[in-house]
Amino acid sequence: MKKNLVLQIFIAFLIGLAVGIILWRSDVDVSTYVTWVSPFGSIFVSMLKMIVVPVILLSLIAGAASLPTNEFGKIGLRVIVWYLVTSLLAAVMGSILALGFNPGGTSTKDSWLTLADTSQAVEVSDASNSSIVDVFINMFQNPFEALSSGNFLAIIVFSIGFGLAIKIVHDSTKDDSLKSGITSLLTILNAAKEGIFKMVDWILAYSPIGVFALTSCNFALYGSRLFGPYIKLTTGVVLGILCMMFIVYPVLMFITTHKNPIKFYAAAKEAILTAFVTRSSAATLPVSLTVAEEQLHIKNSLSSFALPLGATINMDGVCVHLPMFAVLASNMFGMELTFSTLAILVITTVLASVGAGGVPGGSLMLLFIILQNMGLDGAQIAIIVGLALGINPILDMFETMNNVTGDLVCTYSVAAMSDMIEDEEIKEAN
Repeated sequence: MKKNLVLQIFIAFLIGLAVGIILWRSDVDVSTYVTWVSPFGSIFVSMLKMIVVPVILLSLIAGAASLPTNEFGKIGLRVIVWYLVTSLLAAVMGSILALGFNPGGTSTKDSWLTLADTSQAVEVSDASNSSIVDVFINMFQNPFEALSSGNFLAIIVFSIGFGLAIKIVHDSTKDDSLKSGITSLLTILNAAKEGIFKMVDWILAYSPIGVFALTSCNFALYGSRLFGPYIKLTTGVVLGILCMMFIVYPVLMFITTHKNPIKFYAAAKEAILTAFVTRSSAATLPVSLTVAEEQLHIKNSLSSFALPLGATINMDGVCVHLPMFAVLASNMFGMELTFSTLAILVITTVLASVGAGGVPGGSLMLLFIILQNMGLDGAQIAIIVGLALGINPILDMFETMNNVTGDLVCTYSVAAMSDMIEDEEIKEAN
């Protein structure tokens, strides 16, 4: 990625942050500013979402088909185990911090109820009336329906299966015409993928404008949500995410690869910043894939498999976030959290995070699953989700930044362990 673009994005973020805070602290009505400026940010996110489905489809098919068949199982298992382990660590850390900060433990229930937007919570409930079983059932869906509806988990399952199938057929067939046809198909898929990434370059050229618009509008609208009764909850979630990013990930990376985490973060900063402002792992995926190839020098056959998979199933930020609201719910409604309850909460959080989908606000959908398993009724769940709606735009920024960082750390570490880094040294990012 060109250094001047990284600098432009960073400057746009800082200017947007300053403008947003000034507007938030002023007495003026920010609605007019948001009305005129927010479309420039929405266009940026929409452009990224426009190409994310073809990026996932083409990248995973090409990635699965290019990995050596005898190595695919071992490499794929490493990626999946890494994602599950970090999600488990994030859920445990989130639970410990939630108990330590104890949101709602000293505040009156009425003070929280005044912040809850239950009308929007009902709308979210209608859109997320599902269970963990439904999440796994939806993994297997008509691929054309999955593509049109943006069901990322189903797209991933189909793409990996199709890529592996054509790879196995190519390696096992004795029909030269069939083998030639598969080779031609893969050539076309790779050519289409390169075309998509050229579109990514065009979109990134617009990114400083989009970053400024998103940042200034978010902080102009939601800056005040960091204060009042939300302060403990917000501090706990952000602290957990920072611990994951700057303690857990670097330690895991150093233990498994003996690589310098500082160089890694310097190389990955553009994807991390894009995740922060777009609040979407899926929308950040094209940037993550570009960073993995150009800055981290990970072989495309691995990054095109691991990163799209991580954008859907690896939601470490969500795993930190959900226990905080679970403890808030237990305090508000007088529920006792025993060790077994917490253990179930951790496991449920990890499993539920698989269905987050990598879209803005995806954690709100999963909050219903967590609260239902705690035994809350519909009215109680609506109150907690209404509270989550109030602070979610801020928390979502940090969560998504955590998720994307986790995806890149996993991909880079597995690449180093599997000898799939083309250049041993990460390109310096000054």
